Amino acid sequence: MNYLLEINRLSNRYFVMRHGHSIANQQGIIVSHPDNGRDRFGLSELGRAQVKESLQNFGLLDVNTIIVSSDFSRARESAEIASNLLDCVAAISFDLRLRERNFGELELSSDSGYEDVWREDAVNPDSNHRGVESVNEVMSRVTSVVTEYEDQYSDATILLVSHGDALQILQTAFARMEGSAHRQLDHLHTSQIRQLQFS
Repeated sequence: MNYLLEINRLSNRYFVMRHGHSIANQQGIIVSHPDNGRDRFGLSELGRAQVKESLQNFGLLDVNTIIVSSDFSRARESAEIASNLLDCVAAISFDLRLRERNFGELELSSDSGYEDVWREDAVNPDSNHRGVESVNEVMSRVTSVVTEYEDQYSDATILLVSHGDALQILQTAFARMEGSAHRQLDHLHTSQIRQLQFS
């Protein structure tokens, strides 16, 4: 469910950052289960440099930015770099709803398996084939984060630090598109920051 469909106008500005290049990216494997992602497979050296460069070249965030992050190590480390560079007043909040999409049986296998999942997504956004978390399940959890911050804040700048599929699906929610279309949107590269435009 897209909880943003219940909102006509947002009170805050939302930015997203995909975590920097990670050890999992370096090894070409899927790491989506908390048992593997929370404390392992953090940022690579390239990833740390990417996040620093992205923040230094992005001028719309400042000391008052509220950072909310997945608790997976690659996202957490990215959020910590961002918070330090921006000298944020508020501590980072960690939200389990921003975790990586769970890829079920594909865990720790080659990341070439993403393509099969995305083909299935386009046909059926409720599919749990091979134990993969469905598009609509991800849609529900990531949009509930935004609605919760809408209830808590007004005129705030909020940076959500998360993962590729979770953020692709969140972008479709902001665009009021079906989650099944998430691969049709401009893909977020590792460490890329983007302001979400609400339709």
